[in-house]
Amino acid sequence: MINRWNPAGVPAPVGRYSHVAAVPGGTTLVFVSGQVGNLADGSLAGPDALSQTRQAFANLRSVLDACGARPDDVVKLLTFVAGAEHLPGFRAARDEVFDAWYPGGDVPAHSLAVVAALADPALTVEIEAVVAVNGDLRAPGPGPGHPASS
Repeated sequence: MINRWNPAGVPAPVGRYSHVAAVPGGTTLVFVSGQVGNLADGSLAGPDALSQTRQAFANLRSVLDACGARPDDVVKLLTFVAGAEHLPGFRAARDEVFDAWYPGGDVPAHSLAVVAALADPALTVEIEAVVAVNGDLRAPGPGPGHPASS
């Protein structure tokens, strides 16, 4: 469904991403807020970027499932890493996930930013996504943490 490529005349990607990802018409774009390394109960998956990145991707996978989407439907990722010292852990976990999600190497567009900190000082990684799904996607109703559910 999504057409990804690296155009001629542009340097090869310096990581695991595609320079361009095009979404066909008739598709609904879903914008996923940053997923972090918290478990469903709110506790942190671990203190390091490796465990937090694995959990952030697991959380993203739960969001994809809730939208009826698959990893192939991810158009673009935006990752924030809190400090360059956390890049090796992020990259190791990302590579594990990408090897499982994109075995053919057809990876989404992806931007990575190293930032001073995230919203909670214990967090090391946050991953946003843009996802393309077929059809009209409607939320099932307020869930935990939604203002209307309080």
